[in-house]
Amino acid sequence: MSSQIIPVEPFDYVVFGGTGDLAERKLLPALYHRQLAGQLTEPTRIIGASRTAMTDDEYRQYTLAALKEHLKAEELDEAQLAKFLARIFYVAVDAKSDQGWPQLKTLLDAGKDIVRAFYLAVSPSIFGDIADKIRDHKLITKSTRIVVEKPIGRDLASAQALNDTIGKVFKEEQIFRIDHYLGKETVQNLMALRFANALYEPLWNSAHIDHVQITVAESVGLEGRVTYYDKAGALRDMVQNHILQLLCLVAMEAPSSLDAEAVRDEKLKVLRSLKPITGANVEKRTVRGQYRAGASAGGPVNGYQEELEAASDTETFVAIKTEINNWRWAGVPFYLRTGKRLASRMSEIVIAFKPIPHSIFGEGAGRIEANKLVIRLQPDEGVKQWLMIKDPGPGGMRLRHVSLDMSFAQAFEVRNPDAYERLLMDVIRSNQTLFMRRDEVEAAWNWVDPILKAWEEIGQKAQGYTSGTWGPSQAIALIERDGRTWHEND
Repeated sequence: MSSQIIPVEPFDYVVFGGTGDLAERKLLPALYHRQLAGQLTEPTRIIGASRTAMTDDEYRQYTLAALKEHLKAEELDEAQLAKFLARIFYVAVDAKSDQGWPQLKTLLDAGKDIVRAFYLAVSPSIFGDIADKIRDHKLITKSTRIVVEKPIGRDLASAQALNDTIGKVFKEEQIFRIDHYLGKETVQNLMALRFANALYEPLWNSAHIDHVQITVAESVGLEGRVTYYDKAGALRDMVQNHILQLLCLVAMEAPSSLDAEAVRDEKLKVLRSLKPITGANVEKRTVRGQYRAGASAGGPVNGYQEELEAASDTETFVAIKTEINNWRWAGVPFYLRTGKRLASRMSEIVIAFKPIPHSIFGEGAGRIEANKLVIRLQPDEGVKQWLMIKDPGPGGMRLRHVSLDMSFAQAFEVRNPDAYERLLMDVIRSNQTLFMRRDEVEAAWNWVDPILKAWEEIGQKAQGYTSGTWGPSQAIALIERDGRTWHEND
């Protein structure tokens, strides 16, 4: 089975932070893959921009080195590399001064009638400076878009201020707030599972679903993000954006269409329906954790504070029990957890259905497990439906809990594209379905802020957990006191 590749119109992608980690690991490889797929048309250009002094040829060599490091050898076609590198340009610019901006304008004016996208792969602290310079140097055309990475603020007030700053220069329809989780194939398949099949949607409610689990687990530690992470922590870094966006896609009502505004309207309703967590219930509803020394697949590892080289109570793990106050989900708990230095790298959504009301099988048949739908986002994207079946063979009725397994890599004879590939092209197509609207971002902070405030007010400490485990014991108690367990098997 092959997928249809639809070329996009020519564009100029200006990547601020063009010599940074995100550009090297994700953006440049993603754009190269889109060329390999035949999606880029002429005269498309990719323009790196940062304070580092560099010529076009030097940036092309930087790009080539990045592609060789982060792509497989068989993907590096000589003719395609030459074609891609011919698209690469570079301008040294300073967000705080006018240095380099006239040169950028001269370069962009050569393609002023094509789509122009500014990707801000830089610290949010200079988003406003860059937006102002783009306006002041008259770089905005009728086909201009701006892409901003998380974090969008560190609380509601700062998110509103950041949105106001960007909103003074760009219209809302020009602003693309990117969350790469929404570009994953499995995340989008969640919508297909729900709304393109008669099997699931009639059961997608509190009458049939017992609970929902969303886990985003990382096996790595700080990995060079020391300064940012210690000021953010797991709740700001992962829950406010990635995990709440996944929750929205699980819980939202069917939109009237796949139009961006229709989808985002339904996600907003979910965020506004989340049951508040405050000082009165925060200890029962949340767990904070911080990894200690332990072991990973690569051997012994230090604890968080040893990596940080300072004392800190920043959480590297958080587990939350929440509910959605609406008719579809009344009484259904949503268990959310994320953390670093956990037992494995894994992101998944588990829809746990209610058990059967009565068993007609005797004790000898074995225990009857409730059905589960497991949607795996990484590392091996796919969907598993766990069912009870008869164990083959004579000797009476013996039941087994097995999965109907669909691995995307095995089911489709196509390469599974990185999330950034889809999202970068959606920006050019001006399709905002998989991007966050301003009111979504602020509604998420409106729910997260009281948790942060409650932690501070009651002094809820980060509980230690050994690296290479599934977090503090309190996280296990959070779900097991409800008679449930975390899903951790394949």
